[in-house]
Amino acid sequence: MRRIVLLSVMVVLMLVSACTMNRPVAATSNPIGEKVGVFTQTSWFGFPPAKNNKAAIVEAARNAGITEISTVDHNTTWIIFVMKYETIVTGN
Repeated sequence: MRRIVLLSVMVVLMLVSACTMNRPVAATSNPIGEKVGVFTQTSWFGFPPAKNNKAAIVEAARNAGITEISTVDHNTTWIIFVMKYETIVTGN
């Protein structure tokens, strides 16, 4: 009985846990601007998102009206079978 309870608790904790990884991709010599653009894509069951990294950078910059990019970061969040890719661009 004790093993079943312990196993059930472990399964529930695994199902509600998430992991987030943030990694810098690029930095330019442009000054850090006040604008921040974000583009989010979602992937199910490990299938890659529709847009690649370069297209995601362009979309994030376009969302904030950025013409001079300063930095680019990628955040990846895993929640069981769902992966959320977030591209963050700063600049002017």
